[in-house]
Amino acid sequence: MLSYSLDPEHEDLRKTVEEFAREEVAPVIGDLYERGEFPYDIVAQMGKMGMFGLPVSEDYGGMGGDYLALCLALEELARVDSSVAVTLEAAVGLGVMPLYRYGTEEQKRQWLPRLCAGQALAAFGLTEPGGGSDVAGAMRTRARLEDGEWVIDGSKAFITNSGTSITGYVAVAAVTGLRPGPSGKTAGKPEISTIIVPSGTPGLTVAEKYSKVGWSASDTHELSFGGCRVPEENLLGERGRGYAQFLATLDEGRVAIAALSTGLAQGCVDEAVRYAGEREAFGGPIGRFQAVAFKIADMEARVHAARLAWYHAAAKMAAGEPFKKEAAIAKLTSSNAAMDNSRDATQVFGGMGFMNEAPVGRFYRDAKILEIGEGTSEVLRMLIARELGLGAAGKDS
Repeated sequence: MLSYSLDPEHEDLRKTVEEFAREEVAPVIGDLYERGEFPYDIVAQMGKMGMFGLPVSEDYGGMGGDYLALCLALEELARVDSSVAVTLEAAVGLGVMPLYRYGTEEQKRQWLPRLCAGQALAAFGLTEPGGGSDVAGAMRTRARLEDGEWVIDGSKAFITNSGTSITGYVAVAAVTGLRPGPSGKTAGKPEISTIIVPSGTPGLTVAEKYSKVGWSASDTHELSFGGCRVPEENLLGERGRGYAQFLATLDEGRVAIAALSTGLAQGCVDEAVRYAGEREAFGGPIGRFQAVAFKIADMEARVHAARLAWYHAAAKMAAGEPFKKEAAIAKLTSSNAAMDNSRDATQVFGGMGFMNEAPVGRFYRDAKILEIGEGTSEVLRMLIARELGLGAAGKDS
């Protein structure tokens, strides 16, 4: 018989992060969010707890856990705040994991201990100003080998964790050549590789932080590269395998974002239940009215479905089975739940829900990006349909 209960180790982790989020994050994050200030103290505490190294071997300073452990931490953090949760998700899912999976032994020894301790953050430079879902076709960033160095020119947009005072490096996806065409003579598709560019490298310019609708306490910048030079050995993984590496990373990342989205949706339920029991109108708490009670019941049902979806995807991933379709379903289901629940929670709160001091106000602002980042809902539907043998072939990004 199938069981979705967590083993004792994972349940202990979940409870630990739940307590941390409630006692350490919740009291301070509202002020940080309103000021648009990166939560350095919270990140430092998370680093000491080992959150940034959850799925990494102890040989490199990690906790020796698995990706499920990371996803559980993300869900519990997002119940309180998504800026903190996405800082962890991007740092590990897009920063640590590509290095852990594809880096050389020397690269891992150099970077992973500090990354796992939260003393440094890694960013992944993929999206560009002129291309989102069409990553490979729209990529304009170029890198060429010259005198034993990669020379990089181009720009990247919406890069998380790329401009903090503890950002260690950005792993930049760039076109490093053209693959041979079908005849072996004509140029074919771009050859995309990933190159590690340490912070402070001459030629790397970090723009001012974006003014965002949500995730206001997270760090996001546009980056530009003008004749930026790094050693040839900064290549991450095989030359020409950067896009394939990204697609594998993205499948895992969709499970992580699904967990984060589920956490936001659950946080909406938590807040709506509390408020419906406290807020009085017409002689009693508003939770006694069927219109409110049914709305919250629907919210709880969405959370339940979202959690089952990401648990299933995570289970297939852990078992080494194909999970592309399940990851897409989990991300689509949970991001819809987050968007719908944040809207309904705001409605339960009424006018108070429109105030930034109410957590549901932050949740509403944060939810929309979950339908866009790491695969738009449209791309996910295309991917699911393609896995079923339907629809035209398209770009998976």
